[in-house]
Amino acid sequence: MFRSSLVRKACVAKITLENASKTRNGARKLSTVIFQKEIPRETFVDKSSGYSAISMMTGLHKTSVRMYASGSLPSHKRVELPALSPTMESGTLISWEKQEGDKLNEGDLLAEIETDKATMGFETPEEGYLAKIMIPAGSKDVPIGKLVCIIVDNAEDVAAFKDFKDDGTAATASAPTTLQTETITPSQPASALSAPTSSSSTETSNRIFASPLARKMAAEKGISLASVSGGSGFEGSITAKDLDKVPVSPKPAATTPVASQAAAPLQPVPGQKFRDLPVTNIRGVIAKRLLQSKQSIPHYYLTVDVTMDSVLSLRQEFNALLGKDGGKLSVNDFVIKAAALACRKVPEVNSSWQETFIRQYDTVDISVAVSTDRGLITPIVFNAERKGLASISADVRTLAGKARDGKLQPHEFQGGTFSISNLGMFGVRNFTAIINPPQSCILAVGGTEKRLVVDTSAEQGFRAANVMTVTLSSDHRVVDGAVGAQWLAAFKSYLEKPSTMLL
Repeated sequence: MFRSSLVRKACVAKITLENASKTRNGARKLSTVIFQKEIPRETFVDKSSGYSAISMMTGLHKTSVRMYASGSLPSHKRVELPALSPTMESGTLISWEKQEGDKLNEGDLLAEIETDKATMGFETPEEGYLAKIMIPAGSKDVPIGKLVCIIVDNAEDVAAFKDFKDDGTAATASAPTTLQTETITPSQPASALSAPTSSSSTETSNRIFASPLARKMAAEKGISLASVSGGSGFEGSITAKDLDKVPVSPKPAATTPVASQAAAPLQPVPGQKFRDLPVTNIRGVIAKRLLQSKQSIPHYYLTVDVTMDSVLSLRQEFNALLGKDGGKLSVNDFVIKAAALACRKVPEVNSSWQETFIRQYDTVDISVAVSTDRGLITPIVFNAERKGLASISADVRTLAGKARDGKLQPHEFQGGTFSISNLGMFGVRNFTAIINPPQSCILAVGGTEKRLVVDTSAEQGFRAANVMTVTLSSDHRVVDGAVGAQWLAAFKSYLEKPSTMLL
């Protein structure tokens, strides 16, 4: 206990690494050493290395601190893989557009990277020369922050990085040299130096003091010493008596072999023919987000049938007018417009759950689900409630083409407030869709088909009509059942009387 008290009261040297730099000829400048208290110290020069050192007497033992700049590489810029989308955790480096030794201008296309949403161009962050490519083209699952290449200012510096390997000690652009600090006891020879170590007053202040018996009891009972406050021992140290007052929580059950086997891939049946397809970044993120949505969002579903005779008649008339200009409206364009206007009429649906509050949006940005070879993506028609049918149709065609080519930009698929998934063109009559978080609703649109409907004005009492089935999936935390029903009623009204969308 006496030794612990001494450690806590010992004066701690605060070392600030300022004004440290390395010039072309390899000269090094020492950093400044500032002490919190007056400590007897002396400076000496190590004749074998030429480095200055500072000898400090802390009251416990004598320590020498040596500071130097490592490496002899020219000034360079480390380029790391950035996060090109909010949900991106890793990416696939599709191709390099520049080769080692090429001159780079700011804004030049440096590489193409596949994110969890699309394939995007990665532009050169600053001018210079590409000295070293660290990640070859075709590399998958490259984590964010991984060093991908080295850029230098001068062409003659490129050769210095021919055999460069990233060991974590290279310099960055903001700090051309890296200072390392080694703590050495006088009895240690220079050849027996260990890896650089560092200590701080923060680590000392966060140390938990407890008796050996208390530590043993805490380990046996599964008690965290950090959760024990106000120790009754010397200077607040924790004793065995203090642990008797702490409730012991039951230990979690060990993972059974059955659970671990469930996560493992199934072994193929002998003689069975198959092939394993790699999971793309987009597909992996879709799986993670949809699983999270289904597990954490309380879904409920409302379904209605919409008579589409008026929409189909108006669509035929509009297409005849737009045919000269090459435009063509689809049923989905009318659905997007009706959904946007219904969100304006029932704004509770145009909201999202934010844990401690509900965010209600002033504009209606419709996310339209588009199927691609790499997976599902939802480009956004922004301000859909203010746009005409022709403008919505043009936006959807452009966005769908970019999505299938993997050329969507982040601002074109981030920030939607309501989603629509349409499978009617595939002959699907009705289905339920999974909500795209953080949104609170998604509309599943089925195909239009001929059905017999009641018509009291007809001689037979019924007639054949074009009917479309839609299902609204809602987050019950945000949208109550009655609110969802009101939204569907407004949506149905707009489609069955499309002229009201002009009001």
